[in-house]
Amino acid sequence: MLDFLLSNNLISSEQHGFLAKHSTCTQLLETMNDWSVALHNCRSVDVVYFDFAKAFDTVSHAKLLYKLRAYGFGDKLVNLISSFLVGRTQRVMLPNGFSSWKPVGSGVSQGSVLGPLLFLLYINDITDMFADNIAITLFADDIKIYMEIADNSQAAIFQDRTNSIVSWAELWQLQLSYHKRQHMRVTLRKTDFPQSYLLLW
Repeated sequence: MLDFLLSNNLISSEQHGFLAKHSTCTQLLETMNDWSVALHNCRSVDVVYFDFAKAFDTVSHAKLLYKLRAYGFGDKLVNLISSFLVGRTQRVMLPNGFSSWKPVGSGVSQGSVLGPLLFLLYINDITDMFADNIAITLFADDIKIYMEIADNSQAAIFQDRTNSIVSWAELWQLQLSYHKRQHMRVTLRKTDFPQSYLLLW
């Protein structure tokens, strides 16, 4: 699966998680390069960080299978993955007993080889919403978007892209973690104060 995705350039180049020769370091180096160029050009950079709450556990099986077909995987493979995901049950075991079996209605297994790849595919298209003037980088379910700001009139554009992340999450039934969202301004100007962005979800 991964060979097919990589050979056809179907995995976003902005994703740095669960891929060979990618890591938090490659994401940081890419980001720091962009920010350094902006600061050298006397620009500020506005940044917003997002994180999904229990991301692996909330992936919709039906929507994931829909995306797999959209990426060009055939019925045999999609049906095989469907049998791996759908109809599973789980229970909690303790030293003194265990709970009853409960159906697993969503999610991909983090402890499996296939689970992380399926999750990457599920969020892969989120990068399609961003043009050249607004950058996005991902490490698995952690998302960072940023934009060079020449003046505060550009903040409305950045706010719109922030809203698009929230809309995307609602569409694909992933919940953004309210407590982990952050925004900041990277600048060398002492009188440049952070712009306020509405981060409502």
